[in-house]
Amino acid sequence: MSYIQEYFQHQGKLIEEQLNRLVPQRRSPHENLFEAARYALLGGGKRLRPIFTLTTTRILGGDISNALSPACALEMIHTYSLIHDDLPCMDDDDYRRGQLTVHRKYSEGHAVLTGDYLLTYAFEVIAADPNLDNEKKVQLITILARQSGSEGMIGGQVMDLASQGNKIPLETLKLLHRKKSGALISAAIEFGAIIGNATPHQFHCLQRFGENIGLAFQIVDDILDITASEAKHGKAISSDFLNDKTTYVTLLGLDQAQAAAKNFYDQAITALKPLPHDTSLLTEIANFIIHRSH
Repeated sequence: MSYIQEYFQHQGKLIEEQLNRLVPQRRSPHENLFEAARYALLGGGKRLRPIFTLTTTRILGGDISNALSPACALEMIHTYSLIHDDLPCMDDDDYRRGQLTVHRKYSEGHAVLTGDYLLTYAFEVIAADPNLDNEKKVQLITILARQSGSEGMIGGQVMDLASQGNKIPLETLKLLHRKKSGALISAAIEFGAIIGNATPHQFHCLQRFGENIGLAFQIVDDILDITASEAKHGKAISSDFLNDKTTYVTLLGLDQAQAAAKNFYDQAITALKPLPHDTSLLTEIANFIIHRSH
């Protein structure tokens, strides 16, 4: 096992344990809400966003124990977005991470409410965190609201729906990706910068890294949606293809899409160079993103 795989495994375990603490099994009249939330949250995944938060905090010399709950709040937002993205009114996927999607395991209504719970609870987790002062809480909540809202993930999702059946230009697709997927990855880096007490210049450098590696991530996701669709969605044909969506692959072809991902990766690595810290861990994670197979 490579060093970065071991690192992902170790950090993933920390995140998994904290998610288990934050969303425990409990007896209540609505206990099936927590059951479905745990099913979605603890059902696997790379934990890329929370790992970015922990890693950014670490390289700045911050205490990762202070970053753990905010990192998990990001994972809750990400998971809620996947639950809703899989719904019949969106991508209509039957499988996620090798298991039935929440609306197939439970019901459509229950999936909507489970996503809503994770969305709202994520903000409570940050607001109630005893390891953060009030100024940091406000900064993190502002970032999370912006990057997951109309100027970020939700805005990108609306653009994604509008693009179905329409061929959109490259710049519009880039903006869509920056919002839909890149925004939450950028938020993860920004979280680490806030918790790690980055200077304004360091924050700007890390923000640029996050924006570019977020775009690289989504392009690779477009590529994998074609090359590894069945493993990802449980379908031999990807949902993007079935829904007639424009992607980097459909617009540019496979080779040029791979080149575009590499270009954004290079820009991300360049953004780290002015930082007076050892950023090799962020570089390793970025390299994993470019070369992952699922």
